Amino acid sequence: MSTPFTRYQLEQLLRGYQSSDDDRVAVAERIISFIGSTAACAERTNLAGHLTGSAWIVNSSRTKALLLHHRKLNKWMQPGGHADGDLNLFMVALREAREESGLGNIHPVSREVFDVDIHEIPRFKDVPAHYHYDVRFLFEADDREHPERNDESNEVAWIDLAEISKYTDEESVLRMARVCRL
Repeated sequence: MSTPFTRYQLEQLLRGYQSSDDDRVAVAERIISFIGSTAACAERTNLAGHLTGSAWIVNSSRTKALLLHHRKLNKWMQPGGHADGDLNLFMVALREAREESGLGNIHPVSREVFDVDIHEIPRFKDVPAHYHYDVRFLFEADDREHPERNDESNEVAWIDLAEISKYTDEESVLRMARVCRL
């Protein structure tokens, strides 16, 4: 059994995040502040907001990304999900990537933070609107392997990075596609 990831380790990981986009650095600082503001930062029971981990999965040539059409949110996005108490958001992202894509061979490009985002999740049934403090990591997989959807998505597909804007207008997804094409 591994040693649990600490708040301090997560804060240090976020402090190491580098981006040429000052707005992204400011978002990382907001996430660090959020982590320090509540003991329940990684619990979905914190109805104001909570930490999530996401995986930006690309093929080896960096020409395609794996996206899923999320059933509840009715939009195309990267795999990811709730931390549920686990502050090791890299492992959360990897777990969610495997669960939501059905891919067997997903490999980290880096354990460093790839992107950060804070976004509002709309009310759904008895869960009020709340914020996801999302920390994203870059992974690679073979685009010849066919993904399989689970009950959280309508579809999972490899999308050409140049075509992503035909699937979504979500700036956070488009931003990650732009960074991969640089």
